[in-house]
Amino acid sequence: MRGRFEDQGGLFSYVSPEKRVSGKHPLRQVRALVRDVLQEMSRSFAALYAREGRPSIPPEQLLSALLLQVLYGIRSERQLMEHLDYNLLYRWFVGLSPDDPVWSPTTFTKNRERLQHGDVFEKFMTRLVNHPEVKPLLSGEHFSVDGTLIEAWASQKSFRPKDGSGDGTNFHGQKRKNETPASTTDPDSRLYRKAAGREAKLCYMGHATMENRHGLAVAGMVTPATGTAERRASESMLAAKAKARGGRVTAGEDKAYDTADHVAALRAVNVTPHVTQNNGVTKTGKQRRSAIDERTTRHDGYGMSQTRRAMIECIFGWGKQHGTLRKTKPRGLARVTADFLLNLIAYNLIRIPKLIAA
Repeated sequence: MRGRFEDQGGLFSYVSPEKRVSGKHPLRQVRALVRDVLQEMSRSFAALYAREGRPSIPPEQLLSALLLQVLYGIRSERQLMEHLDYNLLYRWFVGLSPDDPVWSPTTFTKNRERLQHGDVFEKFMTRLVNHPEVKPLLSGEHFSVDGTLIEAWASQKSFRPKDGSGDGTNFHGQKRKNETPASTTDPDSRLYRKAAGREAKLCYMGHATMENRHGLAVAGMVTPATGTAERRASESMLAAKAKARGGRVTAGEDKAYDTADHVAALRAVNVTPHVTQNNGVTKTGKQRRSAIDERTTRHDGYGMSQTRRAMIECIFGWGKQHGTLRKTKPRGLARVTADFLLNLIAYNLIRIPKLIAA
């Protein structure tokens, strides 16, 4: 018998979003982890808001919505609000009932700014990796560090002299350096090229620390893109890890970190540098001498760090392929840092349920 077609269906629905989401849906375990962390952060949220006045968007829902944006690669907050308006799965994850109105994109953005100034994203990552089910999965003494370029949301035409001269379209016969011009749309971005012969782009540099047991991100930061940014960021993040452990830790790094000053700085903060040796030839034709010798490379741990180090590329690759890191939409160092940390958190949230089950 042919079924009867009704264009609008019933006027009312008595099925809750909880019943509409499959029990095997991967977001169920992710949502449970997020709820646990948000509950622990309640006191931190309370310190960011006044006790009186008009209620804002609950920070728990705000953070959940931002994580959805990264998990599903939604390109803007305006589009995120559109999805929340009709997608029951998204409403269930954030905690909105089918009848709740969706926030204005402008209101959502203004409320998100408050979280950035409160270091909420860093606290979220810290509490996530210290979750009772997650902490046993992590290595507390073996880490890897690397950096990646994050293209800024700024045109090359916006790169103009700081004194206001020039139109930013003709640089023939001139050397474009960060000391003289700057982007008018995103002044915190820097002109940088990844290698000789490659085009220079306005970008930031994101840095991540990964634990070597299961390849989860445990720390992250964003800096202006400079030639020494990777090494300085590595020293800062690894010093914090060594201090937290109260003992020596190891750090796997690639050839870009093989400099005498960086190796000495790591050893000074109780970090054993397992840096890939760079014994190539310099631009002037001289033989380069690695800062790492057999006192480090003869140990089995050095080879193990070099093997595990490559896993950090999966974090950056996921963020650029599925997340929002390929070309970041936010402008300014604080906003880009928040976006970068959200991508690290989202990567962890996807992998942690599988690791717990295994």
